[in-house]
Amino acid sequence: MDDTQTGRPRGRRREADRNDARLLRAAREVFAELGWDAPVSEIARRAGVGMGSLYRRYPSKDLLAQRMRIVGMEQLITQARAALAEEPDPWAAFTRFLRDALSSQDASGPLLPLVGGRLPATDEIAAAAARLRTALDDLVDGAHRAGVLRADFGSADIPLLLEHLTARMPVTDERATALHLRYLDLVLAGLRTPVTGAPTALRGPAPNWAELRELWNAREDPSPEG
Repeated sequence: MDDTQTGRPRGRRREADRNDARLLRAAREVFAELGWDAPVSEIARRAGVGMGSLYRRYPSKDLLAQRMRIVGMEQLITQARAALAEEPDPWAAFTRFLRDALSSQDASGPLLPLVGGRLPATDEIAAAAARLRTALDDLVDGAHRAGVLRADFGSADIPLLLEHLTARMPVTDERATALHLRYLDLVLAGLRTPVTGAPTALRGPAPNWAELRELWNAREDPSPEG
């Protein structure tokens, strides 16, 4: 039977989806180990697919990396919406999202150091970023209204907090996740509004979503004079 949208047999579509997932995992590993200039042939080799299959799906390295970004944002959106829908307590929803996000992070480390600032923001990237911002705003606003999250922590803090908490370590994936969650518990103790007294002020200004865009996306070249 064909897929109703693409006309592609379902078995072939599932195989294409599996290849895509392998390519994204391999790309993240290769970029983390070898840097942005790593050859795409190494990505194909680790993914176990031919170069023809890679180029049919992603004609350029930039398109592959852009897809990595979108998949990463969509995963966070799904986790945030699930936490909001299934946890009636705002603090429980907030902390569940952070734990889910850390537990599902790729072992090769955070995405921002790998591709941040190298690629422009496409319309699809901008749309995914807007959906992510809305989901994180809902999490943070709910915790603020309940009085359980310190007022000087904003939704734009979350992506950078996750980046800081998912540093690569030369340990097993399971141990890395356990350590990430351990330090998340320490962070959460500082984020929750204390029962008595005011929390110590955070140092420096909070990030905002415009600053995140600057970190993630390549700056456009200025127009040539004359």
